[in-house]
Amino acid sequence: MKPLENIKILDLTRVLAGPYATMLMQELGAEVIKVEIPETGDDARYFGPFRNGKSAYFLSINRGKKSISLNMKSPKGIEILLELVKKVDIVTENFRPGTMEKLGLSYERLKEINPRLIFASTSGFGQTGPESRKPAYDMLVQAMSGMMSITGWTDKPPTRVGASIGDLGAGLFTVIGILAALHQRNSTGEGQRVDVAMLDCQLSLLENAIVRFQTDGKSPQPAGNQHPTITPFQVFRTLDDYLAVSIGNDAMWKTFCQTIDNLDLFNHPNYKTNRDRTAHRNELLPELEQLFQTKTNAQWCEILENVGLPHSPVNTIEKIIDHPQVKARNMIVETDDKSGGTIRVAGNPIKMSSISEEKSRKPVPEIGENTVEILSDLLGYTEEQIAKLKEDGVL
Repeated sequence: MKPLENIKILDLTRVLAGPYATMLMQELGAEVIKVEIPETGDDARYFGPFRNGKSAYFLSINRGKKSISLNMKSPKGIEILLELVKKVDIVTENFRPGTMEKLGLSYERLKEINPRLIFASTSGFGQTGPESRKPAYDMLVQAMSGMMSITGWTDKPPTRVGASIGDLGAGLFTVIGILAALHQRNSTGEGQRVDVAMLDCQLSLLENAIVRFQTDGKSPQPAGNQHPTITPFQVFRTLDDYLAVSIGNDAMWKTFCQTIDNLDLFNHPNYKTNRDRTAHRNELLPELEQLFQTKTNAQWCEILENVGLPHSPVNTIEKIIDHPQVKARNMIVETDDKSGGTIRVAGNPIKMSSISEEKSRKPVPEIGENTVEILSDLLGYTEEQIAKLKEDGVL
């Protein structure tokens, strides 16, 4: 039995942050009922890349969920939603703050209907503060948080992190908040509101940049592929490719110097400790860059592997999805879409003894594919009632 089996989520989220969170909980066993606008559905259904007219982007974060189409601008649509709230454990939403209140779906109202309800809101800037109601996208919070200011190279424009870390980080923290709320509910019997802001999450993910600023009063600058405080800890150009090398402590540095048969580097007073090496990296790195360009990636990998020093080729996506370690961990799985065909997507990164590994995932639902099932099984609506709701534009 998966840990979240028997947990029902009414998912009002769309695009990325919220759907990513509910996808992770679906992987852990939760039943996710995705509420979509009739006919048009989630905006992400229209984001590329496409296969046979279907969005692979949407599929990658919504596979395995159920979809109910519901017009939340109609009184009857809101009535049905409130009925569903009574039947679920969690409501997730990532509208701009104030939207749920305008719809008559505030947390205060929903908790009266279901006191055990966990109501999770994921937004750009949170439910409080002077900028809480501003629109937000991943790039905006990366820029506003300072994340872009420490990414890239000093002589280049600010750089966005390659993945949508603003959205994905918020999705991860939303899951953590929900799981904590579920745990507390086991003790108190009461639900609560979870308020996660993309900006807050980016601040939390800045790692040591905030404390680095306080050590010398200067904002940290981007360091390219180098680590800001550990040396050598970066990507080097080899004879034929790029190689990431992480010499994480002074013992590793000694091993490295012995391996390349250069104890002069180890004995150099400017390179004895990590602090020394980082302070004098502009002298050290040109020597190492020249050294790494004398051999191929494969040769360096063999040399470093033999002495247990951390390293990795800079893989392309094409290479990593077929990597033996990735296959061994079942981290690439297949999902069969009715029209999109078989597509490989990332598997469940949370390995637990209660979750058996499966090589495939259920497909992404069509808009409203499970409407009849949900209304009849969960709420007891008859075929005639459902037909009338469709006729009235509610579904």
